[in-house]
Amino acid sequence: KQKYVGIHLIVEFWNGKIIEDPKKIKQILIEAAKRAENTLLEVSIHKFSPQGLTGVVLLAESHIALHSWSEINYVAIDIFTCGEKSMPHKALAYLKKVFKPKRVKIQKIKRGIIK
Repeated sequence: KQKYVGIHLIVEFWNGKIIEDPKKIKQILIEAAKRAENTLLEVSIHKFSPQGLTGVVLLAESHIALHSWSEINYVAIDIFTCGEKSMPHKALAYLKKVFKPKRVKIQKIKRGIIK
């Protein structure tokens, strides 16, 4: 069985719920990190004018980032986690439940393959 440092999920949500409230996004990202059994270090949220939002949760295990484009009903999400106990797919399942996208695209990258 090949080992690697971490899993990076690159996710696109189309035609789902758009949340532009920075406080709500902060709560959602913190909960996603908890669901993935990650250690939260810091949260940064930036609301653009007139629309759009970027949020990043810095984790001991790496990061979860979210970027929204309300004008095209699109949300881009990166979930990069490392460590044997981290569960990035649980964070993704939670985010899908919250945003309820009609279309989802997921790329899974195994980062730092150990030979």
